Amino acid sequence: MTDDIWWSASDIGWIVGHSYIVYAPLFKGCTTVLFEGKPVGTPDAGAFWKIISDYKVKSLFTAPTAFRAIKKEDPEGKFFSKYDLSSFESLFLAGERADPDTIKWAENLLKVPVIDHWWQTETSWAISSNCTGIEMMKTKYGSACKAVPGYDVKIIKPDQTLAKPNEMGDIVVKLPLPPGTFPTLWNADQRYKENYMTNYEGYYQTYDAGHIDDDGYIWIMSRTDDIINVAGHRLSTGAIEEVLSEHQSVAECAVLGIADKLKGQLPIGLVVLKSGVDKDDETISKE
Repeated sequence: MTDDIWWSASDIGWIVGHSYIVYAPLFKGCTTVLFEGKPVGTPDAGAFWKIISDYKVKSLFTAPTAFRAIKKEDPEGKFFSKYDLSSFESLFLAGERADPDTIKWAENLLKVPVIDHWWQTETSWAISSNCTGIEMMKTKYGSACKAVPGYDVKIIKPDQTLAKPNEMGDIVVKLPLPPGTFPTLWNADQRYKENYMTNYEGYYQTYDAGHIDDDGYIWIMSRTDDIINVAGHRLSTGAIEEVLSEHQSVAECAVLGIADKLKGQLPIGLVVLKSGVDKDDETISKE
């Protein structure tokens, strides 16, 4: 609707800013909100709720990190109750993997659909999403839903064969790419082809890794270079992060591979705790 209020909490210089702060809302005739600040600390963990309340925002699009920051500072959602969010209808999360714990936290607080979707700077718009404008599909926590119209998404294994359902591999898009995606790199046509179109002939390589399940849902688990090899097992750092983030004291986490003479690599997890947690580090490490 042309009288809707749309807010993308992002940087205008980033692709989300181009596509979803400036161009798309104005093409549609929506009012678009430009916000300078952070989800916490400007002045507090209620900053987002105040903007939504003051300007009657209908939909918000931001990164999962923003909601993890709010969850860390205000895990009980006390700031949320101070504002009127009756205008608010949907939250869209993208830009990185949205862990199930953060999605569920946002759902329980907001009582609106939380849409985890996946796209890239190179594509300018969503590759996979739960398309609210078409019909809502069942949410599978941890999945960015199904490919949107225009994208033919496949999983290819290191041996160049197509993966079966639930098999991990490189996520690729069958060419041609749909309209609106990048047609080349600026003054670098050859590099465009070599970087994105040659590793798997006939496919655009996203450099993301994951799998597609039996129902066609796409699971983005990590960047291709974030797959670590532990004693011959290819492990997704995103899958390990998902486990860490489910701990009740953890607000934010990251997993990376470190060199190990015996196993090649070992995963190391770094965690940031929610505000107010008073357990000692050793206890949380054991848990």
